[in-house]
Amino acid sequence: MNEPSKGIAKTVKLAERRVFSHSFKPLYQEGMGLVEQAAEYLDGKGRAEAKKLSRLAATLYAAESMRLTTRLMQVASWLLLQRAANSGEMTRDQVASEKSKVRLDTASAHDEAAGWAELPTDFLDLVNRSLRLQALVRRMDEEIYGAGAVVDMQPVARRPNPVSDQISLLNTAFARN
Repeated sequence: MNEPSKGIAKTVKLAERRVFSHSFKPLYQEGMGLVEQAAEYLDGKGRAEAKKLSRLAATLYAAESMRLTTRLMQVASWLLLQRAANSGEMTRDQVASEKSKVRLDTASAHDEAAGWAELPTDFLDLVNRSLRLQALVRRMDEEIYGAGAVVDMQPVARRPNPVSDQISLLNTAFARN
């Protein structure tokens, strides 16, 4: 009867070992590198590419850019908290308290949104990479801190998206003119 609980404890220890050891460094570097790449793209090449988009795609680009930035800032916050715990700057309890402010559930419109196919390839790559990183961090967070640690564990891709709904309404309004 004790065997299943031992398996669960080992799973938690593996996730904790990754976060609270030197093997955390590559994950941290990947996350922070992605934040830097996204900022560089959005401030440079992305700005120029966005100007070439149709009105519908430009609106979607703007909304998805905000989601991308929000997603990456939340992931970066989580990574920074884990690094602080890893280096001894914060206790696990302090991290658990602070990470309650971090949301790892920023959705994306995905390819079903009108205008998605027009979005620049480099931008879509950043969005997809950020979604994969967010999913990985969510799984690790759940393993370390428990299933209740992340609010609303509904799959990110299937959650209702009020921004996409608003874009559809705008598209309908502009189509009438």
